[in-house]
Amino acid sequence: MLADLTLAVTWAGLTCYALFAGADFGAGFWDLLAGRDKRGLPQRRFIEHSIGPVWEANHVWLIFVLVLLWAGFSPVFAAVLSTLYIPLTLAALGIIARGAAFAFRKASVELWQQRLFGACFALSSVLTPFFLGTVAGGVASGRVPAGIAAGDTVTSWANPTSFLGGVLAVLACAHLAAVYLCQDAARGGDAALAAQFRRRAVLSGLASGVVALAGIAILHEDATVLFHGLTHRALPLVVVSAVAGVVGLVLLVRDHFVWARAVAALAVAAILWSWGGAQYPNMLVPSTTVGDAASTDAVLAACLISLAVGFLLLVPSLWLLYATFQREQPAPADAGTDGAR
Repeated sequence: MLADLTLAVTWAGLTCYALFAGADFGAGFWDLLAGRDKRGLPQRRFIEHSIGPVWEANHVWLIFVLVLLWAGFSPVFAAVLSTLYIPLTLAALGIIARGAAFAFRKASVELWQQRLFGACFALSSVLTPFFLGTVAGGVASGRVPAGIAAGDTVTSWANPTSFLGGVLAVLACAHLAAVYLCQDAARGGDAALAAQFRRRAVLSGLASGVVALAGIAILHEDATVLFHGLTHRALPLVVVSAVAGVVGLVLLVRDHFVWARAVAALAVAAILWSWGGAQYPNMLVPSTTVGDAASTDAVLAACLISLAVGFLLLVPSLWLLYATFQREQPAPADAGTDGAR
């Protein structure tokens, strides 16, 4: 009971990271495609203004997931981090490079510096979710056995399912960001920017659907346990994600951006929970179950009590942070320091 509850809380934290940090990564994706010099400057300034107040806070959820996995399911933590240390290291470096570049670009006054840091910010915003997606694909496809570095350190993440996971992660992040930015632009009265991000949200949503459909064949051949779970136990969640994706596109076309945000978040969350449902009770395919990997009840109880106390401070603080800046109007496109990429 305690083990399942701890796993559910961990998965909820992973979902929050995907929804909040995912949108931040996706904003960097659109920063990369904004265009050169003056044409892309309004979009880049708008993206900076939208994510600037909250981007650091989003990684709280990643720390939360890692710490809870380490304390509650240490054999899984050890197996994943020792086998998949290459993509995890690359993802960590991407997070560091992205944050540093974002800060330095805002402080830079020379054009070449803004271009350099801007390119670093945008590229790391794409590569980081890709490598995190390959980690998910490695675990889901059963390439991470129990034990310290028991799996192949290359093929565990360089495989068809991992590449599928990486591409889907990038597209999902891009879609979330575009949907969120639609509402930010509309709230600020910039109809032109809202229309631009609406088109991008629709295109990224369609691309995600196409890749997901193509991924059926990949999972059927490369991750049979996951495929069976997705087409049986977790099928209702897969259907929810698909329906939410279609409804979200309709809402975008009709300019119902607030509802589109909620539905897009539901679509992404349902995909994550369908993976968990398809793999349960195994944490490591094929045979390491939740019960096998869980710490003692005393440790799990201590973790859950500590989390409950921490949440009394964390959740209201994050709510206040997001609510405060959601009420704020975006800065004009020509505001801020001069210069372009």
